[in-house]
Amino acid sequence: MESSKARRGALRKLLAMGQASTQDELCKMLADRGHRATQSTVSRDLKLLGAQRVQREGGEYVYHLRTAAPSGFPTDMVVGIDHNEVAIVIRTRVGRAQAVGLELDALRVAGVLGTLAGDDTVVVIPKSIAQTVDLARRLRELVGLAGA
Repeated sequence: MESSKARRGALRKLLAMGQASTQDELCKMLADRGHRATQSTVSRDLKLLGAQRVQREGGEYVYHLRTAAPSGFPTDMVVGIDHNEVAIVIRTRVGRAQAVGLELDALRVAGVLGTLAGDDTVVVIPKSIAQTVDLARRLRELVGLAGA
């Protein structure tokens, strides 16, 4: 079974090129790269990644990734961050946790051992429990919740 993470990574690269105007085109482009996906799967992935259709200068609409904060982190999807002695929990808008987790993984934030994403929650595991408080503070700053 193919990894949805690998498929979404390939889709992210295609979206960065901004050449596909339909979901069917994206399906074919993914298939050319070894990722079989139905139109409904691509539609869900597009929503998860925060992609949207934008108009080019020539008037053609293409799928592209929504621009995020300068850091590349989708701050508009995060509603809160909390932690205890051993883990950090990032609360997101419903259906956005996987996108936030993917972006966090891509940023390779120092001190993060790994992430687990559900529907509206990302659990961040620090490399050391001694780093939990500092890592939570840095993540809050990253999403603009520094005072929270």
